[in-house]
Amino acid sequence: MKVASVIVDVPAKQTDKPFDYLIPDKWKEIIKPGVRVIVPFGPRKLQGFVVQIKAESEFQKLREIAEPMDLMPVLNKELLVLGDWLTEHTLSFQILAFQAMLPAALKAKYEKVIRLAAGVSPEMLADPLPSFFRKNGKVAWEDALKSNLAAMLQVEVTKAHLEVVYEVKERVKKKQQKYIYPLLQKSELEAMVAQIPARAEKQRQLLNFFLEHPQPIEPKTLYALAGVSSSTVNVLMKKNILGEIEREVYRDPFADREFKRTSPLPLTPDQKKAMAPILASIEEQRHEVFLLYGVTGSGKTEVYLQSIQAVIEKGKEAIVLVPEIALTPQMVTRFKGRFGDKVAVLHSGLSAGEKYDEWRKIQRKEVKVAVGARSAIFAPFENLGIIIIDEEHETSYKQEEMPRYHARDVAIKRGNTYNCPVVLGSATPALESFARAQKGVYHLLPLPNRMNNKEFPPVQIVDMREELRAGNRSIFSNVLMEKLKERLEKKEQTVLFLNKRGHSSFVMCRDCGYVVNCPNCDISLTYHSKSEQMKCHYCGFEGWVPANCPECASEHIRYFGTGTQKVEAELGKVLPEARVIRMDVDTTGRKGAHERLLSEFQEGKADILLGTQMIAKGLDFPNITLVGVLSADTMLHLPDFRSSEKTFQLLTQVSGRAGRHELPGEVIIQTYTPEHYSVQLAGKQDYDLFYQQEMQMRKLHKYPPFYYISLITVSHEQLMTAVSVTEKITNFIRSRLSDQTIILGPVASSISRINNRYRYQCLIKYKREPDLSRTLKQVLDVYQKNPIHGLQVSVDVNPFILL
Repeated sequence: MKVASVIVDVPAKQTDKPFDYLIPDKWKEIIKPGVRVIVPFGPRKLQGFVVQIKAESEFQKLREIAEPMDLMPVLNKELLVLGDWLTEHTLSFQILAFQAMLPAALKAKYEKVIRLAAGVSPEMLADPLPSFFRKNGKVAWEDALKSNLAAMLQVEVTKAHLEVVYEVKERVKKKQQKYIYPLLQKSELEAMVAQIPARAEKQRQLLNFFLEHPQPIEPKTLYALAGVSSSTVNVLMKKNILGEIEREVYRDPFADREFKRTSPLPLTPDQKKAMAPILASIEEQRHEVFLLYGVTGSGKTEVYLQSIQAVIEKGKEAIVLVPEIALTPQMVTRFKGRFGDKVAVLHSGLSAGEKYDEWRKIQRKEVKVAVGARSAIFAPFENLGIIIIDEEHETSYKQEEMPRYHARDVAIKRGNTYNCPVVLGSATPALESFARAQKGVYHLLPLPNRMNNKEFPPVQIVDMREELRAGNRSIFSNVLMEKLKERLEKKEQTVLFLNKRGHSSFVMCRDCGYVVNCPNCDISLTYHSKSEQMKCHYCGFEGWVPANCPECASEHIRYFGTGTQKVEAELGKVLPEARVIRMDVDTTGRKGAHERLLSEFQEGKADILLGTQMIAKGLDFPNITLVGVLSADTMLHLPDFRSSEKTFQLLTQVSGRAGRHELPGEVIIQTYTPEHYSVQLAGKQDYDLFYQQEMQMRKLHKYPPFYYISLITVSHEQLMTAVSVTEKITNFIRSRLSDQTIILGPVASSISRINNRYRYQCLIKYKREPDLSRTLKQVLDVYQKNPIHGLQVSVDVNPFILL
């Protein structure tokens, strides 16, 4: 008897444990840990992950596994163990941890097919398999299972003669390629050549070609090499001498782009010094966390590329994480240019099919490097030699829904498993990371100078209150306007950065002060001029702008605040000759739009690039000589202890876009709070002084890195239910934790209602609480086992968003 322990696809407390199933004899060889299976669960059939195979079960009556979904495991042993750690670490359900590791195509509805691998003809398979694959080179999974040949198929998959493909149903068009191949053995073909009449010279020519090249071949290539036309091929196909099969080919998101191969650049003394400890760690197979603290433009990417080169030469693999919005074509070009086809790229701009194809390349060990956003940290490599996280301070590395993991933590966990270095790179490291480096927990590697020792561009901070006093009501200060005109005359490029999206922040009545709020959330609606609608960025509610104030019926209802659309319209008025490219969530929503807009800017088809956060990082264009920040303080006033840090990081990153090459650059920061230290020190690019000041504030208010924090959020349609449950939870936690721990709450969240659900929270600040994880688990258990209708309780062990 063989028994499989399976985690089933029901994310709930009661089902968050392995269930035992009998493995039928016909699947014994196939079902291994990491394989997905279909199992009967109550009256229905569900997908599940096999986590263990054992000889017996403590339960007497077991149901059988209905069928396997994979011939080879989709999660290797290390990822299964990582899944357990993730469940424990983030207080999540195990099924969600496993699903977070896989591409969306494996979670969607799919049809499964077994097909011939590239370069394999049906005749190379063991009998009786060739007859199944002769017609079109593939067999539906259900048909293969009915034929009781699963064990034979698995042997052929292991030999790489066959492969299992999930054809995503949502994708209407699959990338198929036709191939022509001989249906007869060599001896039969020779006999056929002898029988062909002299007048059918082209047919003989074609058969002679196949005698020398029996592999399946694309029609276009065949016509060129054999010197025949399609009609000759069709005649022989009708005679059942030649056959045609369809094969899926990889969807290559970069098929239309040529990547010029690049060679390693000579390193500066700073770069050599920074690289030496990384190379030593690779050489000695020692796990160590490095913080590569390099100012913008100091050549961090080259250090990454040459470290990866060293890893590949040792026959190992590398994962490189970059923030989603910095996954610009430039980043892809750098890695593809250096490592060619050894690179798989995973990011949200790809379709489900493209992502799945890139993931498969990794799983099949066809590539050595995975470059991607947060989820690429789970790339199924089995011989990792280095993990690199670029812009490690980015908040997008933290997942906000279950499992609420931080990619940095997962990277360190995997680095430990493979005894390999983890490199965190940033010009403005997260305070927690820099504090760890100061303490010696991480190894600090400074890169204090820009490449070719270029000076930082001079930064001018403009007080917008003074502009108002002087009668300037425009979005642009006088000095920024002058500089913009200057750049247009010189034919140089400008980047204008705005810290939000949409046209206007809110719609307000000038007579009574009424602000149009979302009916479902306690937040104002954002005006979008393109659709002339107001939208809620939390629940998706949309509405028209009222002609009169709903409170006092006044007609003086106006838009307040500044959005990208409004800036674009304003630029059109004051600088009609300027060509502007706007990049925000609205203009880059369509696939490939991001890349298209950036390449247009690079080719000089525009003078001004106007955008939100997505243009702050990773851009490196030689002709940018002016960077203007239109609203430096939008983030400063958010109720979040990290708001000063985020403001400093963003301003420093944006300033780093100017004057990176031969032309000198300039930066202008417009602000209503010029005296704030994060604005002042970003202007000076002085991270060290900012770190010291911010650390004093954090110590004073007992926030990370001096304390750890955990956030419990309770939401319900009834306000009193949300309040009373949060109160009960807060009291329970108080009774379980030490007096040194600070518990704040219950208190309404900053946005106290989203989608008609009231939100209350409790914040825990602690230094050492060995029992905290158990206590939080108990809280979740109580409300998950005896759910109050409509109640949601969530725990974030290391929250990045406190709203």
